[in-house]
Amino acid sequence: MSKPPNLQTLSNELLKDILDLLDADPDRSVNIDRRAYLSVESFRLPSPPVPSRAQDVGNFRLTCRRFAEAGVPYQFTKLATRFSRHGLERLDKISSQSHLAKHTRKFSYLVPYFYVEGREQVEQFLQSGIRRYSSLVPAIFQSKAEDQKRILQQAEDTRVLRKAMAAFVSLQHVQILRLQDEADRMLLEALQESELPQASMIDLRWTPACVHATSTVAQALLHAKSPFSRFSGPMMNSQSALVIKDRIPQTVSLLASRLTCLELHFDDTEALEERMRAASQLFMTVFAAARNLQALHVGFPSRSPVDLGLEEIFHSIHWEKLRAFGIQAWRLTGEEIIQLAKRHSKTLRGLRLRDVQLREGSMWKDVLTALRSEMEQLDWVSLRRIDYATHFDELWADSMEVGDGSLGGSESDEEAGFPPHFSVSGSDVNSDYDDTEDDYDSESHSIADTDQGPEANEIALSPNTTASLAFCTCSRSSDPAAADHLGDNGLFVTYQQRKMWERWVVGRCPEHSAN
Repeated sequence: MSKPPNLQTLSNELLKDILDLLDADPDRSVNIDRRAYLSVESFRLPSPPVPSRAQDVGNFRLTCRRFAEAGVPYQFTKLATRFSRHGLERLDKISSQSHLAKHTRKFSYLVPYFYVEGREQVEQFLQSGIRRYSSLVPAIFQSKAEDQKRILQQAEDTRVLRKAMAAFVSLQHVQILRLQDEADRMLLEALQESELPQASMIDLRWTPACVHATSTVAQALLHAKSPFSRFSGPMMNSQSALVIKDRIPQTVSLLASRLTCLELHFDDTEALEERMRAASQLFMTVFAAARNLQALHVGFPSRSPVDLGLEEIFHSIHWEKLRAFGIQAWRLTGEEIIQLAKRHSKTLRGLRLRDVQLREGSMWKDVLTALRSEMEQLDWVSLRRIDYATHFDELWADSMEVGDGSLGGSESDEEAGFPPHFSVSGSDVNSDYDDTEDDYDSESHSIADTDQGPEANEIALSPNTTASLAFCTCSRSSDPAAADHLGDNGLFVTYQQRKMWERWVVGRCPEHSAN
């Protein structure tokens, strides 16, 4: 008589297949060459685990020691920690268990707005008669303010972060995100709407939070000699760049030398250009030290494209290994784009020019022609919401909304995730980094033939291109053969045009291409 099946006899490969059905493969990631990389790997906000799946993985690990070990990567490969007493306590516990910490490859640090000391008198403000926000409980905010003060005074975050970065021996990717819960959102909304003098009793700011988080994480990484090579800051504050420049210039340079991927998005608008120019030397220091960069993105709010020259930030630096490059919300001349692209024509596989507005005197057809003829390795180009600066300004002057398309995001501090009312916040972060047109498959709320339409949500990560074929394909393409037939009027760009232009740039005929 045959023995009954025994779970212990299952192979490790089969256990992995079972876990893959419960949750995604923790080792699976988007290749740096793919169009989705800058969004999915770095900017898309980490999603909270589905409660049932998280519980299933937890139950799987409780079965026996062997199953517990097999399930560890599915819980700890990507770790998110909130700047809070409970969040840091959990991080401390995980860091004390090397068999768990060794699996962490991506660390997301979720940082709330900081209360300015002496201006955290929420109870007095809420008691001033704001009926619409009567549901807010002052004790909750008081607890948060005291929590923050205690952590900073005792340098508890510094201690735990150093311990964690040393324990994360497989760490690859570090991400700093701004976080607010529903109560914080309502309080900020009340402060913005209130004309009462009591509103001055409270001051919540992102700048000191961003500066402190960036500084402590950077110092922890350096102290631990971390193997990390990717950094994402999709909600950076421009003022923080100036503070960092003065406080930890040597640390920044040393860390930059380890980077292969760097993604920065500055989401504030006040004195943005002035601050960026003031931080120009910092950017030169960072980019000059980051000689091994393979992916780089620097962006600004879609609604406020900056009047900065590309080289004011990038300083004509050539990265020999650069394969994916992205910028967002700049006002540029066509020649600036062409020169930077040509500098990396031997290696660049992907180019993202999001919300780029061409200045008067430049035409997109000239930029596209140069990209098509000069970029030897280019596999994809993203031109989402490109336009001409004059037309963009006219739209805003007429109070017409520039559609960003947004997707909500939330994050987890516990294994089963934050409650639903917690969310990562940002004025542009959801729209700017959930790259819906490139890599997210969602048919809800679609509008045909727009930047938020079905084609904008196609799941394909990179466009089909005939560049690798060994015979003439001119007759097979419905796109124009020459730049003069692209329909560029030098005034504005339609959705249909820019989608066709994306195909045209990478659709070179192998037989008749200049290359």
